[in-house]
Amino acid sequence: MTARVVAVIPARGGSKGVPGKNVARIGGVPLVARAVQAARATSAIDVVAVSTDDPQIAAAATDAGAILIRRPAELAGDQASSEAALTHALELLSRDGAPEIVVMIQATSPFLTSTELDALVAAIDAGADSAFTAAAFHGFVWRNGTDAVGVNHESARRPRRQDREPEWLETGAAYAMRVAGFREAGHRFFGRIVAVPTDPNRVLEIDEPGDLNRARALVQLLDPANRPEPGEVEAVVLDFDGTQTDDRAWLSADGVERVAVHRGDGMGVSAMRRAGLPVLILSTEVNPVVAARAKKLGVECRHGIDRKGEELASWITERRLQPSRVLYLGNDVNDLPCFAQVGWPVAVASAQPAVRAAARTVTTVPGGHGAVREIASWILEEDQL
Repeated sequence: MTARVVAVIPARGGSKGVPGKNVARIGGVPLVARAVQAARATSAIDVVAVSTDDPQIAAAATDAGAILIRRPAELAGDQASSEAALTHALELLSRDGAPEIVVMIQATSPFLTSTELDALVAAIDAGADSAFTAAAFHGFVWRNGTDAVGVNHESARRPRRQDREPEWLETGAAYAMRVAGFREAGHRFFGRIVAVPTDPNRVLEIDEPGDLNRARALVQLLDPANRPEPGEVEAVVLDFDGTQTDDRAWLSADGVERVAVHRGDGMGVSAMRRAGLPVLILSTEVNPVVAARAKKLGVECRHGIDRKGEELASWITERRLQPSRVLYLGNDVNDLPCFAQVGWPVAVASAQPAVRAAARTVTTVPGGHGAVREIASWILEEDQL
């Protein structure tokens, strides 16, 4: 059956400005996967495909539910245009009949929404030949040479914002086109062109390393509440210090360390075990208190682990788990390699800023104050708690 509307996400692996940017995580999700998720959440798009030459991008894209289009080397260099990659993708997607509309999505715009993508398709259905996301802009633009010259205004006349018609800034996030017109024109802009308004607060393109930092600072504000629903998680992995404790330790004169844990966390672990979820405590800490706590909770423990990311990957493989359905709860930078392994990287409220930024979601309470009990309430049905 021919799809009427297809989305193509060009995502090559050779970025020089931000190496590996298409798999950089924003809100715990690789950029390319965020684009796939936005496209799959629309009502208008029938097929979502990612065009790439990179195996890491390919894995993230297919894990998010996209069709993979392997881009040939001649279309993966610095000089290759997005239009060339789109043409190649359409050739493959049209084998069973050409779609009517193609939506090209840039993975480097992390805050694109499914509503905006639906609006692009609606613009084509309403008579446009091509459409693009655009943000209203009221700024005064200058060209700065030997003398600064006003571009969109007279330098001696400064009308108030409310008295000016807005101009429209192309966001670079997404474009929609009639396939037949695109094939003829060879470019994304042709025929009747429509700018589809988008929220200026959500406009951000990842072109430089600083853009990643800005995106990670904004994600907690711009992403909707993002928590796993009951049934979405099939295993839980817990850091210990700072996650099941408040990161403090009491040192006695004989050199023995003691820590405080939260009884509610124990109840949360018990509930997860009763529900049949594997639970692992994974820690770099060598203190035997970690193993003692795991024994009391009746869960598996691996502690004194230097390379936590590698250990977690081995555990997931041994258990034959789907990484996308594993939740990891952490608080410090040594948890970041584990975050990259799972679909649900979660930070406690007291986590380090870099960890909170890399998390898909954050608990409302700090480590050692019931954070484990909180995640149990997310992933279990009410009658399981």
